[in-house]
Amino acid sequence: MTTSSPPGGSADRMLSPSLRVLLVLAASVVTLAGVYFVRDIFGPLALAIVIVIICEPLRRPLDRRGWPRWASTTAVIVVAYLILLAMGALLWLAGTQFARLVGDLVSEGGLANTADEFIAWLQALGLDEQASDAAASVLDPTTLLGLVRSIGGTVLSVATALFFVCAYIIFMAADAARYQQAPALFGASKGAVIARITHLSSGIRRYYIVNATFGAIVAIIDGLALWWMGVPAPVVWAILAFVTNFIPNIGFVLGLVPPAILAYAVGGWPLLLGVVVVYCVVNVVLQVLVQPKFVSDAVDLSLTLSFFSVIFWTFIIGPLGAILSIPLTLLARALVLEGDTETTWVRWLSGDRTAVPAIPDPEPDPQPRGRRRRRIRRSV
Repeated sequence: MTTSSPPGGSADRMLSPSLRVLLVLAASVVTLAGVYFVRDIFGPLALAIVIVIICEPLRRPLDRRGWPRWASTTAVIVVAYLILLAMGALLWLAGTQFARLVGDLVSEGGLANTADEFIAWLQALGLDEQASDAAASVLDPTTLLGLVRSIGGTVLSVATALFFVCAYIIFMAADAARYQQAPALFGASKGAVIARITHLSSGIRRYYIVNATFGAIVAIIDGLALWWMGVPAPVVWAILAFVTNFIPNIGFVLGLVPPAILAYAVGGWPLLLGVVVVYCVVNVVLQVLVQPKFVSDAVDLSLTLSFFSVIFWTFIIGPLGAILSIPLTLLARALVLEGDTETTWVRWLSGDRTAVPAIPDPEPDPQPRGRRRRRIRRSV
């Protein structure tokens, strides 16, 4: 008597749930460790993928009008490069304005006077000398100049990453034209996978379009308010507000701290409180009350997971991970959880509102025996 080997699909069922979780965690740690060591390559690659996904819908109307494939691909590449050029111009403008601002404040001695006033206020509150020395070192002009130099090194690394992004975009845009044939060729056998990829791409696209729209509105309002209150370099802080709008949950705080500190340095507590009030009113109304209603349909992530993803991906691939945290989290969920009915509850915990258990088919009611006997008697 021979025993047949269990099919491949039932091999995973022979493992206990805890062992399966441990195997998934072990594989995830190995994968993320590899991503961490190649983050200088992975980060620009992920950014290029996101930019191509955003620009890809431009190809459809061109294809409908009969444009050749190379022409529509060129149009996608040109739009992607325009996005990169706009990003680079904003970073260059913000960097030069910030460097000029710090130089003016150091030469005029405003930072030194502000540091002395701040130290005196700490001492009046009864703080010890160590706290006062720490506060003085934060506002020290030498420390700020060192910060400017470190920002210059960061700008150089960003320029190098943008070079790789430009190269990646060319190849990805060309491959995207070929991948459009996938639904026609493999729709019957890989339809579910193609549908998940399409849903992921549309979600990432809607997420960045909504964030860019609200980020521009917030940046314009904040910049005009700072200009009206007399805070130096309002353009820099408007650009910072636009960029930090792409960072979920904590982007508002990151965009508020630098202009608030500068407002205190040039205008004291009244100007500081004015900046905080303006940012809280504008950003809370738009980013907390209005924007989530438009983003929720594209993201479907819980607030806890969104906040954790910012910290996690920033640790893995650096500062670029804060901007790409949501797309990378959506990609990880699509690769690991989607397509498996046993992980539906995990997807639901992550915030996916479409992850609901399947309704079992109702069992047919058994026919009563009494009625069956009556029918038999009547037939006799």
